Amino acid sequence: MFAYYLHNLDPIIFRIYDNVGPRWYGLAYVLAFICGYLLFLWLAKRGYADLPPERVGDFITGCALFGVIIGGRLGYVFFYKPEMLREPLSIFRVWEGGMSSHGGMLGLLLFTLYYAHRHKISWTNLGDNLVVTAPIGLFFGRCANFINGELYGRMTKIPWAMQFPKELFDHPQEAERAVATCVRIDPSLTTPDAIVGAVRQPQVATALRSVISPRHPSQLYEAFFEGVVLFAILWFVRTRRREPNGVLTGLFFIWYAIFRIVIEYFREPDATLVGPFTRGQFFSFFLIAIGLGFVAVAKMRPTFPKGMMKHE
Repeated sequence: MFAYYLHNLDPIIFRIYDNVGPRWYGLAYVLAFICGYLLFLWLAKRGYADLPPERVGDFITGCALFGVIIGGRLGYVFFYKPEMLREPLSIFRVWEGGMSSHGGMLGLLLFTLYYAHRHKISWTNLGDNLVVTAPIGLFFGRCANFINGELYGRMTKIPWAMQFPKELFDHPQEAERAVATCVRIDPSLTTPDAIVGAVRQPQVATALRSVISPRHPSQLYEAFFEGVVLFAILWFVRTRRREPNGVLTGLFFIWYAIFRIVIEYFREPDATLVGPFTRGQFFSFFLIAIGLGFVAVAKMRPTFPKGMMKHE
């Protein structure tokens, strides 16, 4: 047990006062939006996107606000934590974590459809270039999940397993054991919140190692496959193959869903199961169907980026 890494990363980059200060979770979103903007701009300037380069900033800003933030947060509330509706103000505390990638994708789908209709631009062309940038955001988001110590994996004995103190929030028996152990070190450590906040104290960390279960660092698995590998696939298709508008969007949904379904077997379920499947797996099956639909329609009615047609 003592060989495992005990997660003790601080979710706050630096503290202005007490728990007030910029968080890694927020920085992850800022980096995702900046990288998404720069990459989409690069694609637009080289003729892959029908959107003029001067409009990329407005489009990415809209995607960030209406697609990712609002869609992702509402998706988390409705798909995973409907009990938050009993305390509506908690919905706005996005800095505490809690975003749904499926909800964000749905939000982006709807916003892109609206933007394309309003500006008379090919919806599938917008989507194809947007999904190339999406894995970058997924990568930073999963890294932020890891830093926050949330969305941890299932119990395991593999050599690279890690111990995540936030599991005390979800496992009452372990929480009781942790309180009984840590209160001897510091009488104020009477709740899981207090213990998690004190995990960077050497004595508390040592005590927790005998209580907390080793688990898969599933956030890092997702960062690699949903971020790095998925980006490599889409970048190769976008820059090395000539595919009709809509194919890349379909490939994004299909490959993201496949990676998510597989990795969910290593991730601790964060909501009640849907039959034998986790919520993430269940919603991902629909993404595969949607992705296949995009690819089929794109092949039957092929259209191509206007910039690419000019160079033919």
